[in-house]
Amino acid sequence: MTLNHYIQDYIDLVDTGKYRVCNDQFLLIEFVKNVFETESIYVDDEQADRYFELQKYFDYKLFEWEKFCFVLHNCTYTAPGVLRFPTLVIVVGRGAGKNGYLAFEDFALLTPVNGIREYDIDICATGEKQAKTSFFDIYNILERNEKKMKKHFYWNRTEIRNYKTNSTLRYRTSNAKTADGGRPGKVDFDEYHAYENYDLINVFRTGFGKKPMPRETITTTMGDVRDGPLDNLISDGESILKGDIPDNGILFFFCRLDSDDEVHDEANWYKANPSLQYFPELLREMRKEYQDFLRDNFGNASFMTKRMNRPFGTAEEPVTKWANILATNRPIIDLEGETCVFGIDYTKINDFLCTGLLFVKDGFVYWRSHSWVCENSRDLSRIRFPLKAAAEKGLLTLVNAVEIPPELPVEWLAEQKEHYKIIRGGLDNYRLTVLKRPLEQIGFDLNKKEGNNNLWLVRPSDIMQVQPIISSDFDNQRIIWGDNPLMRWYTNNTKVDRAKNNNYTYDKIEPRSRKNDGFMALAAAYTQKEFLQSNATITSAQFDHMKVYTF
Repeated sequence: MTLNHYIQDYIDLVDTGKYRVCNDQFLLIEFVKNVFETESIYVDDEQADRYFELQKYFDYKLFEWEKFCFVLHNCTYTAPGVLRFPTLVIVVGRGAGKNGYLAFEDFALLTPVNGIREYDIDICATGEKQAKTSFFDIYNILERNEKKMKKHFYWNRTEIRNYKTNSTLRYRTSNAKTADGGRPGKVDFDEYHAYENYDLINVFRTGFGKKPMPRETITTTMGDVRDGPLDNLISDGESILKGDIPDNGILFFFCRLDSDDEVHDEANWYKANPSLQYFPELLREMRKEYQDFLRDNFGNASFMTKRMNRPFGTAEEPVTKWANILATNRPIIDLEGETCVFGIDYTKINDFLCTGLLFVKDGFVYWRSHSWVCENSRDLSRIRFPLKAAAEKGLLTLVNAVEIPPELPVEWLAEQKEHYKIIRGGLDNYRLTVLKRPLEQIGFDLNKKEGNNNLWLVRPSDIMQVQPIISSDFDNQRIIWGDNPLMRWYTNNTKVDRAKNNNYTYDKIEPRSRKNDGFMALAAAYTQKEFLQSNATITSAQFDHMKVYTF
């Protein structure tokens, strides 16, 4: 098998081991080789050369990895006019030059080399500054070569148009309700990590695919939005590179550390940034940032998240690493008839409410929960989490009322009592007055003399006591709640706060748009976990079937 030399050049660079690459790159190379060996595809070598001749107008040259991506994305065909990889996803560390790559690619596709008239290109981002970056890279090239370029291009500060092809480049950023996707031949998404949901993405894609050879290019570092479009895309990419699912015409170029611990060896930094060997100034800057990271991990978390493409949480100290939150997504075993405790978080009667059951079985902690969301909550417009999708999945109930009736969580608990042995529960006394009577009716009360005395009012000191236990269970990946994106969102929205005497408690990272009711319900249940310890014995053999997550 003979590959196009631009593709082979990068493969050779990786094979020589001149600098370290992540496991994803080895998987990618095997994936590309397999595609060329098993499919009837070809590279238009002449077109590739003509594209790269356009580098003479740029004050930089594309690196081997960029040419590799460019040729596979733009010059590899299954048949004339049918691209093999119409979608390219580039996830590289900050400073690798992804905007420079995007600028060259868009400039090239505006020209007659592309061979398609009116091949409009939209550069999309959540913020105007980011959307303009690659656009103005091209704008400045045209300005510097004005005498020569004015024969071929018209440009101003909002659009660039090639005269021969009548193809136009523009940048786009707007509210999802007002943006118009037009009819582009190509759509770029720059810094894809910033999208919290698909609303704006879907708007920008409106009209996409109506031109011949539609293309999509996604360039990004990792970010702080979890369980959003980028995480979903990366999950798909991992499965594709491993051969678990068909690629569907998407080429994934991932560069990241293979584990958090690798950050302490400078030679591993090249895994996240394939251009680092060409940028000595960037390397010096990263050395300074690394020292800052060592002094304050969470205050300088962006070093890991954006430089190394290893999500490390926000500047606030998170409950646990994102990898540990992801590890909760394992099947919940059959718990019918098992003993459990419950927790309730009901801070505002017109906002969010969550209750759940905590089980301890064979050393693992299982959590089954349900949430209620008041549709009249004033904070609802700020929330970017797909609540309707969670409702369709059965994880929450949308309540169309002025407030959430306290009977709803109690009715849910009563239904669960038909399947599980619920021995007691915990809740904040803030809403005890509205929950006391309904809970008493199903057998949970505080009366030491006459009642069951099986309800605990959770105080801040109780949370301080269980915080180390929760932290340990997350770190050892003992907590399991199945595929529950709502709980992952709740947990990722929670920070650890230092209290008195070096104890810790929990709080919201942002009080109005990032709810954490589900996590606080879990914490309330943890205050009663000690009553389940008789079921907590664990042996090493019981770990054998459990997958450990190290993202």
